[in-house]
Amino acid sequence: MQPRNMSMSGVVDLAAVKAAQEAKAKAEQARAQAAREGGAGAISPADLVIDVDEAGFERDVLQRSAEVPVVIDFWAEWCEPCKQLSPVLERLAVEYDGRFLLAKVDVDANQMLMQQFGIQGIPAVFAVVAGQALPLFQGAAGETQIRQTLDQLVQVGEQRFGLTGLTVDPEAEPGGARAAAPEQPAGPHDGLLEAAVQALDSGDLSGAVQAYKNVLNEDPGNEEAKLGLAQAELLQRVQGVDPQQVRRDAADKPADVQAQIAAADLDLVGGHVEDAFGRLIETVQRTVGDDRDTVRKRLVELFEVVGPDDPRVIAARRALARALF
Repeated sequence: MQPRNMSMSGVVDLAAVKAAQEAKAKAEQARAQAAREGGAGAISPADLVIDVDEAGFERDVLQRSAEVPVVIDFWAEWCEPCKQLSPVLERLAVEYDGRFLLAKVDVDANQMLMQQFGIQGIPAVFAVVAGQALPLFQGAAGETQIRQTLDQLVQVGEQRFGLTGLTVDPEAEPGGARAAAPEQPAGPHDGLLEAAVQALDSGDLSGAVQAYKNVLNEDPGNEEAKLGLAQAELLQRVQGVDPQQVRRDAADKPADVQAQIAAADLDLVGGHVEDAFGRLIETVQRTVGDDRDTVRKRLVELFEVVGPDDPRVIAARRALARALF
């Protein structure tokens, strides 16, 4: 398993969008398979902290990450900072009540996992969300920082992958059998959404755009399709463009609406979210009529790509309102 970094800050790039779509599809397939096999019932608080080795990593971390974010604590018996950090993580795993699972990996006994994650020193803490690996922090960390990081992790799991965590029953026996859960029926648009993900996977951006539009034609309020369409259309717009020429045009023609819009698309794809928003808000301020409305509409589309709850989107919406009124 080769870990892949995934930003929790809402940064958008070509690889991250595709990876998130793939991971979400795999997570949904895994949850559907778990439901068919009886599902996951309530677990004991003791089961929120598990020891993991190389042999069980696929089952205990990768597969479980389709149900709940899995935090990995790489530690060793001789590591003094680990003895300070690990008890804090274990306590928070119980306190967070199933919103994440803590997997403890002894690096002395699992050198291959340490190498695969590129760990240079311990303690080191990673997470796996829907099969996607991301670093959290390395070395000593205060509880305030740890809580902030865990809160972001839980938010990513819920908003991007629909991972609502595990059900914890204080009276459940540790390691006991899980209660069967009723099979969840497939959603009415799951096939169309899967077709969109497959189109993205194969590089067929036009096919992905059409597949998402097909969902929205039948269900205009489908949030997953709205997000997917905004992302696919963004990728389609920047495909094949010359980034240097786009940026030269934007610098040379500050009053050219299309030049500014094209540069904002590149800003967002490159992860410069605030630059993209700021560029278009400034363009709104110096335009009128149809040009202003064109810029406003593109800015709203970019809000959809990043997500309505992102703090940068919230701030940009306020700035747009001030620019318009």
